[in-house]
Amino acid sequence: MNIEIPPQHQDLQPGIEAELTPQPEFIRKSYKGANKLNGKVALITGGDSGIGRAVAVHFAREGADVAISYTEREEEDAQKTKSLVEAEGRQCLLLPGDIRQEERCKQLVSDTISKFGKLNILVNNTALQLQHKELEDIRDEDLLATYETNIYSFFRITKAAEPHLQKGDCVINTTSVTAYQGRADLLEYSSTKGAIMTFTRALSSNLIQKGIRVNGVAPGPIWTPLNPASVSAEEVAEFGKDVPMKRPGQPSEVAPAYVFLASEDASYITGQVLHPNGGTIVNA
Repeated sequence: MNIEIPPQHQDLQPGIEAELTPQPEFIRKSYKGANKLNGKVALITGGDSGIGRAVAVHFAREGADVAISYTEREEEDAQKTKSLVEAEGRQCLLLPGDIRQEERCKQLVSDTISKFGKLNILVNNTALQLQHKELEDIRDEDLLATYETNIYSFFRITKAAEPHLQKGDCVINTTSVTAYQGRADLLEYSSTKGAIMTFTRALSSNLIQKGIRVNGVAPGPIWTPLNPASVSAEEVAEFGKDVPMKRPGQPSEVAPAYVFLASEDASYITGQVLHPNGGTIVNA
């Protein structure tokens, strides 16, 4: 599945999937649903594009209705994801807004419950990634924006969702290979991803008595809008070539991990993190 990525850059965050060349693969043609999530309802933050879009479409093919949150700038991508979910015969609720705001986090959950009457799967996936090659270049507002997006929202949305989750339901958090390795030019991002990893482990212990499973996924270099909106065009052209497989992954290669963790196949798994990262060995 080698892909050639030409140099490209997007000046604004968040990145837009419609502007990527080539377009990421969100689901393989060979992927066959097996009703593993039939009748379930999922809320996916950052569900408009990249890994979030792939998860939404995979969940729909497995029988779930989905709600996706995103920023207003990403409306075109979100509408595309909605059409892809509906093409699978499922419903998709669009929830635009700024999840750096506590009230918006609460509203995402209440709107999902109002629409579907329940919530079974929460996927905390949204992320902001800002590149700073020197520590002194990190502005306080960048630090706050990254933490509010990448970890505060996870706490706030999960807190709002928890009263609605029942035994057998689950939370899946998107962390990153950078949580385990760090990355010199992504200090804020790496540290929030480490926080997400620890949040996942701690929350699994907190909710285990209620029968709610909590797991994470730590992708490596995956071709999504996050990348050209974060680093230079030249760096994008080299993206993913430093992992053992010598290529970036596709969202379609990551989303099945979320299906597994959301399904009964993972009924004896909690507090764990899966690592679709192209062969990088981490101390998990």
